[in-house]
Amino acid sequence: MTNNEVLVIGGGYAGVMAANRLTQRDDVRVTVINPRQVFVPRLRLHQLVGATHDAVVDYPDVLAEQVRLVIDSVTRIDAARRTVQPAGGDSIGYDYLIYAVGSGIPAPQVPGAAEFAYPIATLEAAQRLRSVLFDTPSSAAVTVIGGGPTGIETAAELAGQGRAVTLVCGSVLGPYLHPKARRTAHKYLAKLGVTVVEGYGATVTAIGRDAVVLRDGRTLASAVTIWAAGFGVPDLAARSGLSVDAAGRLLTDETLTSVDDERIVAAGDSSAPSDLPFRMSAYTAYCLGAHAADTVLHRIAGEQPAAIDLAFPAMCLSFGRDAGIYQLGHKDETAMRLYFGGFAGKKLKEFACEAGIKHLATEARKPGSHHWFSDGKHRPAQLQARHDNTVPVD
Repeated sequence: MTNNEVLVIGGGYAGVMAANRLTQRDDVRVTVINPRQVFVPRLRLHQLVGATHDAVVDYPDVLAEQVRLVIDSVTRIDAARRTVQPAGGDSIGYDYLIYAVGSGIPAPQVPGAAEFAYPIATLEAAQRLRSVLFDTPSSAAVTVIGGGPTGIETAAELAGQGRAVTLVCGSVLGPYLHPKARRTAHKYLAKLGVTVVEGYGATVTAIGRDAVVLRDGRTLASAVTIWAAGFGVPDLAARSGLSVDAAGRLLTDETLTSVDDERIVAAGDSSAPSDLPFRMSAYTAYCLGAHAADTVLHRIAGEQPAAIDLAFPAMCLSFGRDAGIYQLGHKDETAMRLYFGGFAGKKLKEFACEAGIKHLATEARKPGSHHWFSDGKHRPAQLQARHDNTVPVD
């Protein structure tokens, strides 16, 4: 029997799900290349900083035992030769490649940020920040920059540990939230003692060793400044000469196949199907990982891969260990008035964190078992609306 060598770059939600699902066929040999020896549930990184969770899972708990794991980083993809170059060894060949390198926070362009602000998007960054906070008095001022989920959860987690936290949101707290849920978020943060700074003037223009300067001229004292704004993806695809979108995500068609090479398939935060990427979340990542694996399996079988169809508009946020918000949304990714807060929101957030790991573990034992929400209508409507330069109606 001839093996089909499938190489997965990235061992996050998308990469692990894809690798597990590929084991449905006995003639497929799967290798995952990842720079860490442990799986990192990024939904938990704010808890790592707040010392309420380690934010690591052993790969044997989520990765199928027949999948080979190589601990290394890829420096280049040679699509013509169907090889990748790891940083620490000889090139590795493949028949198919799944590009699942994930995302992080890019180097901020604000003066002083690189020198004086601490990112939180990776395990190593979160561990470093936790160490810094351990050596910083609890009464010292902490400033979190970024009003999205990472910023909100980090600010709440640290305030829940008794720290004096200011959350600088830019224009608005929790842009995805419905105004009703946003009021609740403000209430939870106020209860924890978080000072929320938002509005036009709340854009950071400079960061110093012990202060943050805002657009409106205000200066906030800050012993520890945390950068939780924006996102970025590794530049591996661009460096390898593959087509990417403006943010650096690999451009694919609706089957998640690279527009340059049908042997390369992308999944997760680093993919941009039809230059219209899905909103980033762990759920989206592992669903895209499953679909990427299905695309490869279809090609191996000589079948036409299906277009991706995925819809699960929701967002969940934790506010320390005692409260949460589970925000439901319309299929056009706008928030509904309906949300669950308080204890129910907390339990739903915790369920979402645990469910992601359970989905990966189940797929490792029963490859092909994962299914996801779709309606066959929303994604095509989005694409058509963009083509027509109109707004889709939910």
